Amino acid sequence: MTESFKIPDEQTRKNSVENLKKVSQRLDILGLEMDELLAAIEAKLRCQRRECLERKYQH
Repeated sequence: MTESFKIPDEQTRKNSVENLKKVSQRLDILGLEMDELLAAIEAKLRCQRRECLERKYQH
């Protein structure tokens, strides 16, 4: 029940490496976009919290 593993030809390996590089680059970009989104959400939440506290202590 053991399956033999065939090493792909050189062109297939090169194509796979290039695709992996592209995917890795896209994941890096998406990670930065997620960081930016989270930072924007956190900033909005801080602003809302500050406004809430200012209203609370003005009365």
